[in-house]
Amino acid sequence: MAEPIIPVKAKLFIGVISGDERLLLRAEEKLERRYGKIDLRTEKIPFTHTDYYKRLGPNLHRMFFSFEKLVRREDIIAIKLHTNRLEISLSEKNERQINIDPGYLTLSNVFLASCKEYFHRAYLGRGIYLENEYKYIEMRYRPWDWTYPDYKTKEYLDFFHRVRQIYYPQIQKYL
Repeated sequence: MAEPIIPVKAKLFIGVISGDERLLLRAEEKLERRYGKIDLRTEKIPFTHTDYYKRLGPNLHRMFFSFEKLVRREDIIAIKLHTNRLEISLSEKNERQINIDPGYLTLSNVFLASCKEYFHRAYLGRGIYLENEYKYIEMRYRPWDWTYPDYKTKEYLDFFHRVRQIYYPQIQKYL
């Protein structure tokens, strides 16, 4: 019988989508206040891969942030619930204007939290699911068939590879 092993902490990242630069900046400030120092951020990346978020407004952009402080993997439930509340508090006129999606990176995978059930998502609790976006094979993160189209782009993959380069030395004392 195998004994349960608590895995090393993971690297928290959060992706934010909005067409309002002021909201992107406010979200960044609030996220950094809550989750600690941001150690890597992207420039604004045009978000044109789907019309799913068109209700957020025109000229959508995504930014990614990774955080210096590592998180327990089970904390993603509370983090997703918090980012959902933050979306509401940042939006005006009772219309959602921003999307905030947390996830975490490990040496072997990148996971994204979701509130939607689907065949490839695992239920964690409190209405939160976890989706594996990448597997790490041959020194690269590789997408799955179900990985979102934007997560298959060079800009996104480059971000996650840079995050992994920051994460690896952070966990050396635990390996």
